[in-house]
Amino acid sequence: MYILGISAFFHDSAACLLKDDEIIAAAQEERFSRLKNDESFPVQAISWCLKFAGIELTDVDHVVFYEKPFLKFERLLETHLNFAPFGLNAFLKSLPVWLKDKLFIKKNINAQLHQINPLWGKNSGILFADHHQSHAASAFFPSPFNDAVILTVDGVGEWSTTTVSKGSGNQIELIKEIRFPHSLGLLYAAFTAYLGFKVNSDEYKVMGLAAYGQPEYTTLIYQQLVDVKTDGSFWMDMTYFNYCAGLTMTNKKFHRLFGADPRRPDEDVSQFHKDIACSIQKVTEEIMLSLVRNVFQQYPAENLCMAGGVALNCVINTAILKHSGFKNIWIQPAAGDAGGAIGAAFTIYYQYLEKERQITLNKDKMKNALLGPAFTEIEVEEALAAENLSWNRPSDFYVELAQCLSDGKVVGYFKGRMEFGPRALGCRSILADPRNADMQQVLNQKIKFRESFRPFAPAILEEFADDYFFDMQHSPYMLFVAQTITDNVPAIKHIDGTARVQTVNAADHPDFYKVIHAFYELTGCPLVINTSFNVMNEPVVCSPQDAIRCFKQTNMDVLAIEGMLVYK
Repeated sequence: MYILGISAFFHDSAACLLKDDEIIAAAQEERFSRLKNDESFPVQAISWCLKFAGIELTDVDHVVFYEKPFLKFERLLETHLNFAPFGLNAFLKSLPVWLKDKLFIKKNINAQLHQINPLWGKNSGILFADHHQSHAASAFFPSPFNDAVILTVDGVGEWSTTTVSKGSGNQIELIKEIRFPHSLGLLYAAFTAYLGFKVNSDEYKVMGLAAYGQPEYTTLIYQQLVDVKTDGSFWMDMTYFNYCAGLTMTNKKFHRLFGADPRRPDEDVSQFHKDIACSIQKVTEEIMLSLVRNVFQQYPAENLCMAGGVALNCVINTAILKHSGFKNIWIQPAAGDAGGAIGAAFTIYYQYLEKERQITLNKDKMKNALLGPAFTEIEVEEALAAENLSWNRPSDFYVELAQCLSDGKVVGYFKGRMEFGPRALGCRSILADPRNADMQQVLNQKIKFRESFRPFAPAILEEFADDYFFDMQHSPYMLFVAQTITDNVPAIKHIDGTARVQTVNAADHPDFYKVIHAFYELTGCPLVINTSFNVMNEPVVCSPQDAIRCFKQTNMDVLAIEGMLVYK
């Protein structure tokens, strides 16, 4: 049985193909269209998933969309009625889009699928899952747990912004929720916009910037913006925000509260901005901890699963891991809306069709998130030849690659199936030597072309993790931080002494393990810098052509692609 899960029309569109309960393929549309966070219908991602599986669209038994548009339109109408006459311009701007596309989404999905395969009926059945149900399913059903509490936190789905559910076997039961407009994700997004960054895209920049500041404004935020109850629930004073009735996240009252207008994207980051980032990071962490601790007290369990955009905040995830009471935490690596495609597909298989769920102890169903396209050596050679690039195929590829890294070269690494989700995990990565104190500046300014405050993550051989980081746990998806123990890897240490760590073992990620192990044998250092293979404001590379283009347009020294080395 094949099930096609789809997320689209908000941000980070994606497709996922299940064969029974196995994820065969999953990919984000942005990787093909090259438009970061592409929200359009994932035609190319769907087409690739079908091609990879060797099936036609007509072989798919069920197609499911990750949210319910009518409920979302209901929220739009009720919100504008509640805030009328304010927000009329925003309402009039959004209404044509809904009436033309989003409200009749079933018809539009079928039309798009018919374009992919004319044999697909224009009136075929499409199933719909609730937005936060899709998030919860993406967190629980691929996890290695038979029973767990599930927490989903994001901006907003249809109405929900935060949900708590219980997962058992093949069923998920919603326990409680917090509804729009009160949203921890939108609170964080409001400060993201205020700091001059892009909403639904740059929240991780706020997290990185926070370490440079002091929490000078936490009291003000609690006093004026958000009221946290004893059970961890919260209420926001909407007179400071504009996202319900306007086209911006914050208003003049918000700006007066903090004594400054929003930062322009081209404006220098001041200490004020760093303190603002630190303050909202601290408030969000405290609210999340309060919420999770209360959930643990009410529903004691060993296991917690998490999804939704806020679950990509690895600093908060680490605080929850250490202080919530839950023994085990599993977070969907594509915790944002892209992962909704996975959750929607699993919802149909397990809950709608009531199929039995089998788990493997200590092993999830995500296949290390390596669920995207791979390319043959012939395809790579043709792409290199088309760009008149010379390459060699060394007899010991990993040894020569390790020597490049040890010599201070920056390497674009491309091998195997592309990652699903926002993190590069060793298949579409830029690698460098973490012992070089100048490497962070080199990567930010000459390779990634991004802000200087942005840190870089280490990928470490799992067996050495405790030698370099305090309280380090299994972390294959780079979703937790840890304090560094040593000073001999300065390039991966953030200003607060932490690093967002990826642990790599030979069983789950054999190729990337060989890369790091070769570097360890040469240098005695069992970790490398691992950052995504892209430049700022572009998606991670997907194809050999993408990788070559990025290699040529930056000051990268070496392209290591499917066993071949290309030198500048």
